[in-house]
Amino acid sequence: MPFDPAVLPRLDQDRMRRYTEHLDLYNGLQWPGPSTRRQERRLTFNYIKTAIDKVTSYLMGSLNFAVDPLEDTDPARDKARAAEKAIYQVYEANNLSALDFQTEIDAAILGDGCYKVTWDPEEKQVRVTAPDPQGLFAWWRGDDPSRIWRIASRYTLTAEEVEALHQVKPTRDKAVLAEVWTPATFELFIDNASQGEKPNPYGFIPFVLFPNLQEPKKFWGMSDIPPITETQKELNRALSQLSRILEVSGNPIAVLENVESSEDIAVQPNAVWNIPEGAKAYLLDLLQGGGVRLHVDYIDLLYRTLHDLAEAPRAAFGGIERELSGVALEIELHPLLQKVKRKRTLRSAAYKRRNEMTLALLGQYTSQEFGPVSHRIVWGAVLPQDTQRQAQNEQLLVQTGIHSRQLAMDNLGIQDPEKEFGRWMEERKRILEMNQALRARSTRGGDRERAVAPEAEAVE
Repeated sequence: MPFDPAVLPRLDQDRMRRYTEHLDLYNGLQWPGPSTRRQERRLTFNYIKTAIDKVTSYLMGSLNFAVDPLEDTDPARDKARAAEKAIYQVYEANNLSALDFQTEIDAAILGDGCYKVTWDPEEKQVRVTAPDPQGLFAWWRGDDPSRIWRIASRYTLTAEEVEALHQVKPTRDKAVLAEVWTPATFELFIDNASQGEKPNPYGFIPFVLFPNLQEPKKFWGMSDIPPITETQKELNRALSQLSRILEVSGNPIAVLENVESSEDIAVQPNAVWNIPEGAKAYLLDLLQGGGVRLHVDYIDLLYRTLHDLAEAPRAAFGGIERELSGVALEIELHPLLQKVKRKRTLRSAAYKRRNEMTLALLGQYTSQEFGPVSHRIVWGAVLPQDTQRQAQNEQLLVQTGIHSRQLAMDNLGIQDPEKEFGRWMEERKRILEMNQALRARSTRGGDRERAVAPEAEAVE
């Protein structure tokens, strides 16, 4: 049955509505509708944006890729090193450090993220982009959401862009395009008109869809925003109310009893009021009796609730009022660490798939042969580390044979452990050669003292 792109705007309407609501909340539109009272003060303290940006900064603190051979042979190791180098070249050419951070922000807001990995025939390189999930639609097989068999991407371009890219001149200033991908076919629609179905040039659907956080048995992900929405709105209301109380207290209200007219009554310095006999006049004190303290305590409660629901303790923002040891700080930030761990588990699968697509396209269009390899995503530590102590621990683990040098370098955040190990081997070789030359020269000269460079002694 031919695909009809006209149905796309009617699909997933609840998801699209959630996307719009979450974007509004992130951008500070957090009050329900327009104000019904004139000059009503509505303050917005956008903790939603702050929490999302902060958690994303911890999540993306350090990201490295490693490629391992599946065979223990020199040719397999050479191909794995070439594959890793190619991945980093694509990473730098597409400025993926910035794109990944932006995509993570987008995923935390909407609940879903996406990468598109294609081949650029003009520049002859792999192109990685991040399509807007608001224009993406997916179909999967039965009850297995991991097996996607079709993806449609819908977006808008100007007439000039459409003509330059596809040699088609739209009838209007803007045109709506829809790309429909399956593993075997590709079809482009411009304003619902098909431009012809073609074989998929890649042999796979070039999209990597991933959830921000996974909801059980669901394909589309969960945003970071819903758990803190009500608390954010109530915090705005409580702070706005307290602001109005303090404003009125700074400009006090005169209360008159048994007075028919108040035309000459003004609250200002050195003002003199003439009031009839038996009348009373006083200033209304809204701060009397400690009422403001109740408002402040309630705001503090909302503030703590907001941090708890966002899983971003106050310590994550640098607000530590006491000195904490490394272990105590980790316990303090444990909710944040758990949230980052959940996200990294999902991201690792997405980045592995992106790297696999990258190598597949390079193998297809550049004739490079990388062979079967295994991909690893190496995440850096979330919290600041005592590098000296960590290095001592890794040295002990390597010397006792608990794990390898490569794993130790991964844990220490070395970007390319294989390359770094090669540099170390080269330095060691040169030092040993220098050591042998010094010994030979010493023997020929009759000098019995051991003429060995200090660094050579350290290596041996």
